Amino acid sequence: MEAVKVSSKYQVCIPKEIRKSMGITAGTSLQIVSYKDRIELIPVSSIENLRGIAKGIDTTVERG
Repeated sequence: MEAVKVSSKYQVCIPKEIRKSMGITAGTSLQIVSYKDRIELIPVSSIENLRGIAKGIDTTVERG
């Protein structure tokens, strides 16, 4: 776990190792979520990247 500081402009720098492992590049959109006592940054996936994530799902379930 790495620590970062908040700048005077309320900005933080995501460490290089984390950027590389998550595929975050300049211009990547992130959602920010505040939950209890923490802040989470979640990369926003494009609809094209989500294609096929439900492969094999049972679609025979009746819907009301």
